[in-house]
Amino acid sequence: MFGLKKRRRRRWREMPFPAAWLEILEQRVPYYRLLSADDRRELQGHIQVFLHEKTIEGLGGLEMTDEIRVSIAAQACILLLHRETDYYPSLFSILVYPHKYFVKKTEKLPDGTVMEGYEGRLGESWHRGEVVLSWDDVKKGAVDVHDGNNVVFHEFAHQLDGESGAHDGTPALPRLSMYGAWARVFTQEYKNLIDNLEHHRRTLISSYGATNPAEFFAVVTEAFFERPLALKRCHPDLYEQLRLFYQQDTAARLAGYHRQQAIAAAACPENRDEQTADG
Repeated sequence: MFGLKKRRRRRWREMPFPAAWLEILEQRVPYYRLLSADDRRELQGHIQVFLHEKTIEGLGGLEMTDEIRVSIAAQACILLLHRETDYYPSLFSILVYPHKYFVKKTEKLPDGTVMEGYEGRLGESWHRGEVVLSWDDVKKGAVDVHDGNNVVFHEFAHQLDGESGAHDGTPALPRLSMYGAWARVFTQEYKNLIDNLEHHRRTLISSYGATNPAEFFAVVTEAFFERPLALKRCHPDLYEQLRLFYQQDTAARLAGYHRQQAIAAAACPENRDEQTADG
C-alpha cells in the first residue's frame, strides 16, 4: 500500500507541469519568483501531488477554477519544500468562500451570561480533515510577499502543527533532539509577546499570536516566509528553530533575490522594478 502510494506520487511529480498552471504561478503567486530554479521544480511536483490527492470546493456561489486551485496548492506546498512530507495526511478537502465568511459564535461571560452572535473569518483549519479559506483573502495574502500576512501559510501551518497529534504549537519535528530547544525558545518567545503587548510595546510578531501557542506557531510561520530578514534580526533564536523545522533559509533566499534584482537593475536601469524590503 505504502509502496504503491510512493510510486503514484513519484509519477505525478514527474508529469509535465501544465503551461497554464505555470502562468498562474508566475502571475498570481509572487512568492514563486523568490524561489531558485530547483525549488520551482520541486514545488511544481508537490503541486501536482497535492491537486491529485486533495479536493478543493467552492462554497457560497464561488465557481472553482484552476486559478483558485493552483494558487492555494502552491502556497500550501511552499511549506513542504526540502522536507520529507506526507502531504498533509489528515487533510482531505479545502473549502473556499468567495469572501470573508461568518460563523455562529457562542460565548459564556464571567457572570454566566451566554452571548450568541456571528464572527467573520478569513480561514480555519479543522481537526477533522478540512481547511476553510476566503478566496479574497487568499489573493490578498499572496500579492504582498513582505507584509507577514498570508492566510494559506497560516492555516496550513495549523495542519502541520496537528501532525504531532495535538494542536499545541509544536509540530512533529525531524529529530527527537530538537524538542528541547524548540520548547525553550517558543515558550520564551510566546511569553515575551504577551509581555510586550501588555506593556503596549511594538512587536514584529502579530498580536494574534498571543491567543495561544498554536496561533503563535501559525503567525510566526507567516513571518518566517514573508518577513524573514526582520524575524532573523529581531528574533534570531526563533528564526533558527523555524529554519531547522522547515529546512529553508528564507532570509538567505530573500537576500539573494534582492541581490539579483539589484544587479539586473544596475545593468538595465530603465527596466528597474520597485524593490520592497521585508522590514
